[in-house]
Amino acid sequence: MSEQSSARLGLPYLQPAQAQKHVTVNEALARLDGLVNPVLASISRASPPAAAQDGTAFGVPSGASGPWAGRAGHIAIASNGGWVFAAPRAGMRAFIEDEGAGAIHDGEAWAVGAATLSPSGSALCFRAIEAELELSAGAQMAADLTIPHAAMVFGVTARVSAPITGSLSAWSLGTEGALNRFGQGLGLGAGSWARGMLSQPVTYWAPSPLLLTAEGGSFAGGRVRLCAHIAELRLPS
Repeated sequence: MSEQSSARLGLPYLQPAQAQKHVTVNEALARLDGLVNPVLASISRASPPAAAQDGTAFGVPSGASGPWAGRAGHIAIASNGGWVFAAPRAGMRAFIEDEGAGAIHDGEAWAVGAATLSPSGSALCFRAIEAELELSAGAQMAADLTIPHAAMVFGVTARVSAPITGSLSAWSLGTEGALNRFGQGLGLGAGSWARGMLSQPVTYWAPSPLLLTAEGGSFAGGRVRLCAHIAELRLPS
């Protein structure tokens, strides 16, 4: 950083005999508002929203457009109808709102879900992958939620968000070859749930979608919210 800004967060300094001091002070406060205990709405959105509340922050990805063009890797903070930018430093932590996970910055990128972070960028990362499945007619439904390759699964949770209809008496939740791994005899009414905690975590070596299987009949309709709780290893750079 230059002598005109702070070394760590790049906050602008007031200069001797400077006019309009409030402009510099307000910019520094806007940056602090986005950088203290930071919550990033997203680190994958490539274009800024048409309107954003002051203090809303985003991690700018590569290929960003509009006011974010050329700011890849920066934190964009909404301020007074525009944006101020700050460069994250290695070791900075943030919560990534649209991924529902904390992250640690390794000096180049955010390691989402990282519980540990080595000097070379390797990490143990925990994630919760969520999806909502709209059920239709059939005996088995594949959710738009796939357990990634080489992910260790601790469990899967589910909540019936709209009553399940059809000729079935209950349903089970699992993956190919283990159709009831995360629950069986599950309820049909709105609010019914599954807490599929595994006594021993299971590592999946191929991408595996979650499967809902009707018991004693078939599905006709309904909606189920699903969440897989996993751990992954991040490779060193």
